Amino acid sequence: MTTARTTPTSVDEYFAAFPSEIQTILQNIRATVKRAAPDASEKISYNMPTFALGRVIVHFGAFKSHIGMFPPVRDPEFLSETDQYRGEKGNLRFPLDQPIPYALISRIVAARVNEIRDKAGSKRRRKQRP
Repeated sequence: MTTARTTPTSVDEYFAAFPSEIQTILQNIRATVKRAAPDASEKISYNMPTFALGRVIVHFGAFKSHIGMFPPVRDPEFLSETDQYRGEKGNLRFPLDQPIPYALISRIVAARVNEIRDKAGSKRRRKQRP
């Protein structure tokens, strides 16, 4: 697993630091995010794979017993579905001994993209007012 001494410089490098079964999960999450946010850029931020569209859509990373997903999901539409995965700060934790909810991840990412685009649109509208 990655440490402060082995800070990854790319998402592929991050994935390579894990056993093959974890790499498969990470690749599947990556593909899920790319499908839900095809215009997003991919980078390493906070030592984790990160997708952004001007602003961060999602960070995700592998930990000892779970896959973490950040930032916290606060959209009321997802609260009941994400309750079982909530960490102490609202970030999501998908246990490695359970199926990863890729469809839920996709819907959360799509909602984040819409939220980011809505905020960007309202900022442009405010700037255009006389």
